[in-house]
Amino acid sequence: MNFTRWSARLPGTQRRAAARTEQGTSPAPRGESSVPAARVERPAEGPDPLPVGEIDELPAREVLDHIPALVALVHGADHRIAYVNDAYVAAFGPRPVGEPARAALPELDELGLLPLLDQVLRSSKPRTVKSRRTSGGRSYTFTCTPVTLPLGGSAAGPEEGGGVLVFAADVTDHAEAAERLRTSERAQRETAVTLQKSLLPQELEQPDDLRIAATYQPGGTEAAVGGDWYDVITLGGGRTALVIGDVMGRGVRAAAVMGQLRTAVRAYARLDLPPHEVLQLLDGLAAEIDASQIATCVYAVHDPNEGSLVYASAGHLPILVRDENGVIHRAEEPTGPPLGTGGWMHTSGSVPLSPGSTAVLYTDGLVERRSEDIDEGVASLERALAGATGTPQVVCDRLIRALGVTADHDDDVAVLVLQHPARTGSDAELFRNAALELLGGVEAAPRARAFATGVLASWRFSPELHDLGVLAASELVANSLQHGTPPMRLRLRRTDRRLIIEVTDGDDHLPRRRRAEPADEAGRGIAIVATIASSWGSRRTPGGGKAVWCEFALPRA
Repeated sequence: MNFTRWSARLPGTQRRAAARTEQGTSPAPRGESSVPAARVERPAEGPDPLPVGEIDELPAREVLDHIPALVALVHGADHRIAYVNDAYVAAFGPRPVGEPARAALPELDELGLLPLLDQVLRSSKPRTVKSRRTSGGRSYTFTCTPVTLPLGGSAAGPEEGGGVLVFAADVTDHAEAAERLRTSERAQRETAVTLQKSLLPQELEQPDDLRIAATYQPGGTEAAVGGDWYDVITLGGGRTALVIGDVMGRGVRAAAVMGQLRTAVRAYARLDLPPHEVLQLLDGLAAEIDASQIATCVYAVHDPNEGSLVYASAGHLPILVRDENGVIHRAEEPTGPPLGTGGWMHTSGSVPLSPGSTAVLYTDGLVERRSEDIDEGVASLERALAGATGTPQVVCDRLIRALGVTADHDDDVAVLVLQHPARTGSDAELFRNAALELLGGVEAAPRARAFATGVLASWRFSPELHDLGVLAASELVANSLQHGTPPMRLRLRRTDRRLIIEVTDGDDHLPRRRRAEPADEAGRGIAIVATIASSWGSRRTPGGGKAVWCEFALPRA
């Protein structure tokens, strides 16, 4: 580009020049115009338009001096200053012509534009950098265009060479508006993350028979947090509920819905219902909370007496279990639609969780990637779980690393790991079970009392705890004999923390505590158990019937 004739390269000028060349230099016939009629029509008022020839003769420097954008022209390998316009001087002060840019244009060096000038000079291709902020607080978008400088006598110097025209547009208002928007988004994200973490359990409950750890990692700074959550709920009688879910949304709203669902899960869990009934209740509640929000969820219950994990899933990813031999089991069925969709009867399934097993519950942020099918992500998690050993927290960390989850991950991740440890040696002595089938009629009561007396004596409990345990077993068995139906069973279980006494029978009518009048001959059994035990409860069993249990806390060693 010739700097003294730069206006000939402006958009539209070349088209007009080509039109004049095609029409020739001879004058147009009388009554005809050399330009389209629309271009020669004069407005009703105002000055005559400037002829095209005079536009071509406008001096470039005069034009550049008066435009509001910043313009500078440099030339040569060290980018010596050839020209700066008035706007540039007003922004950065006078600049000496002929001096190298590194010394005379410190603002370009500060903004890192000198390497860009070298690149434009070498490639002869224009380059643009957006919204660079100067030390004065203004922001500019810079466009660097290669130009061809004239021979001696010009400001470029005595020799012909390449130069770069630097054009800077002030975008401070746009940059400040964008920064305000980013600040607002960061504040909203921080609020959502704070709310999300405050609604998650601050400390996981640790049941007697399981070792549990969980990890929650919000998405990166560019990702809005979602509604991932998890929880661990001790149900009593040695049973534990585990839940993990994901609200299909982002931000504070999703976190708020998550908090309501988690609270509801804890309330429904206290009813000690089967997993599918808990999800059935959650499904209706989710629709009432926010009809536009749906959530996936899996609710599972571990019973150490059964050695299994009974679960129900509402559109959630499958639980993975690594057994004591290292074999991975995927609990895929049954799975219903997400919560909040309605019109679906959920069902429960089970997966073995024997001593030595490890189970993993997780949200889709751990396994879902835009570049691959989600089944491939689940398969990757299976391979990672097969080789992940150690404590539950160590397994959590290893799974996070193996699946490539980093601080700038594009989605929330929640992982819940539970282990059913295989106990041996002296540790195994602290976990004992004993059961008695209650056959016959009223004569089963003295047999149950004698059985409880012998078992509790062999477990070397203190005389006080021994007597309380025998009394509780006697009252629960008497209550079952009077109000229940066969088959009946008495089960005694001890852990390192508590003594558990449970009686099952075939009647599904749950007992309740009530106040017995002085003249009543019955109705005091459950009241006695509730008074002497640390806690008590009842639940319906899957095959029909019920279980009534009570617990005694053991003194700490």
